[in-house]
Amino acid sequence: MHGLGSWDTQVTVTTPEDVGRLTTEILLAEPRIANEVVYVAGDTISYGRLAEVVERVSGQPFEKTLWSLDKLRADLDQAPDDVMARYRAAFARGDGMWWEKSSTFNARHGIETTDVAQYLAARLG
Repeated sequence: MHGLGSWDTQVTVTTPEDVGRLTTEILLAEPRIANEVVYVAGDTISYGRLAEVVERVSGQPFEKTLWSLDKLRADLDQAPDDVMARYRAAFARGDGMWWEKSSTFNARHGIETTDVAQYLAARLG
């Protein structure tokens, strides 16, 4: 596993199934939601916590490497058209790629979503 930026960098993740279900709920919401950003989340988790969850759920240790923002920017300089290099550098910045789950549409409406541990357990079980 590679941490991006720092082990404290957070990321918000949501399963495709939850995105579809929540999109339907948002489209059918009353009062109608229009012309605004609507945040949803299955989980908001740091790369450090993600590593812990993966090891706990899988029952297996694995190699963890931290990729600093400087390293990722250098990678991007070497391959400016590499989409994954762009992705990694953007996520390593630590801003704009996560939000508090408690402030999301699903949390405000009491809609349960799949967190990282549940997702992994279902895939590894």
